[in-house]
Amino acid sequence: MPFEFRLPDIGEGVAEGEVVKWLVKEGAEVNENQPLVEIMTDKVNVEIPSPRKGTILKLMAKEGGTVKVGQVLLVIGEKGEQGSAPTAVAPTPTAAKTTAAVAPKATAPIPSPAPVAMVPKKAQEILATPATRKLARDLGVDLATVQGTGPGGRITDDDVRRFKDVGKGAAAVTVAGPRGVEERVPMRGIRRKVAEHMVKSRDSTAQVTHVDEVDMTEVVHLRENAKASAEKRGIKLTYLPFIIKALVAALKKYPYLNASLDDEKQEIVLKKYYNIGIATDTEQGLVVPVVKGAEHKSITQLAEEISKLSEKARAGQLTLDEIQGSTFTVTNVGGIGGVFATPIINYPEVAILGVHKITKRPVVKDNQIIIRDMTYLSVSFDHRVLDGAMAAQFMNAIKQYLEDPKLLLLETD
Repeated sequence: MPFEFRLPDIGEGVAEGEVVKWLVKEGAEVNENQPLVEIMTDKVNVEIPSPRKGTILKLMAKEGGTVKVGQVLLVIGEKGEQGSAPTAVAPTPTAAKTTAAVAPKATAPIPSPAPVAMVPKKAQEILATPATRKLARDLGVDLATVQGTGPGGRITDDDVRRFKDVGKGAAAVTVAGPRGVEERVPMRGIRRKVAEHMVKSRDSTAQVTHVDEVDMTEVVHLRENAKASAEKRGIKLTYLPFIIKALVAALKKYPYLNASLDDEKQEIVLKKYYNIGIATDTEQGLVVPVVKGAEHKSITQLAEEISKLSEKARAGQLTLDEIQGSTFTVTNVGGIGGVFATPIINYPEVAILGVHKITKRPVVKDNQIIIRDMTYLSVSFDHRVLDGAMAAQFMNAIKQYLEDPKLLLLETD
């Protein structure tokens, strides 16, 4: 008898995943525990093994499509059997908690069409998050007349804006470019996750950026003196561990930056632990591995862990636990270049620190022009949770610790 294999509960808080790559084809014979499909969830790829031996009768999702926990992935049976259509399934408790507005039905990848006239939907048929519903109210858009292009037909913020810009149901005009000079790249995998996360952050927070200049000369000297010793232990010592130590010390003084905002309960959640996300550029896209308990780690311990997490990120070997639970994020573009940038908050956090290139510049100190190792630091913060004065004070604290790193020795856990 055909067996419907459903997407299992992959991890805490995971309600759905993207089919990155099928590892089997219809008609193939598989063994128990043989990898069937590669699923990406929260920027982590997981191979799902077969629960039994048999023949793949039918694949129920396409590569690039989204499937929810509890949704049928494929049908396994005996050779010659026919794969039946999947039966209806209620969402699992995990999925129900995190995707209350998502209908539990199969979702194939849906192209992003221009808004078209459509039959108004009933209220219970409208799939949209509370944030999207609020955006629609603010723009005066009736969600019942908007075509959703998100997973399962969910209406996204972009759908609402597109509908508003084009006009109520008016068809948009698409102009094709000359053949051979354009390439269309599917928004899949990590790139799509990054896009969704950035839009969510932009639409859910009131972001402001504060920039300050920091004299890193003492940190540069410290690193140079400790670099050879660290290398003998197989540790690559960068500036980032020093910055994280200063960051954690500043967060202890200004806890509203190590926080999240519970929109539903209208409560600011102050975190008394310090899990620092490290934004990492990979060939697949941006991922944010997390250094847990940074307040308890030394400079060399931080350096070692950052190096290991970065290597795993670039190799696509991070686990869910290694990218979840951050309380504050650091993004370091200093190795690439530029003067300074305004990083986007890693939602649901309320602030993010941008680290930029350290360069030798002439500065005035004690009425003398001298050459110092200078950098810019930028903090983007959610203005709903804290004001500019606190952000400036927070940056002053980081600056104080980096310009006189001996102060960090006075800090206790």
